[in-house]
Amino acid sequence: MALLSFLIVGLLAGLLARAVLPGNQSMGWVGTMLLGVVGSFVGGAISTLLRGDNQWTLFTTSGLIWSTVGALIVLGVTSMAARRSL
Repeated sequence: MALLSFLIVGLLAGLLARAVLPGNQSMGWVGTMLLGVVGSFVGGAISTLLRGDNQWTLFTTSGLIWSTVGALIVLGVTSMAARRSL
């Protein structure tokens, strides 16, 4: 059950990140979910470093916010890398 909720939060974070960042990100539902899952790890690491606690596995509203921030970072980095390769 925890894996399913992790994937749903990843999908929500990925959708929010794609909605906030301008431009055309051509990826499907699975790509958006993977973006959010990777963003959750990045956002959780940043949150743990800034707050100093080790409660990154709990589901909170701030966790969704940090997941979205992490997904924005990942999406921005991949967009810059894609532009440089063209």
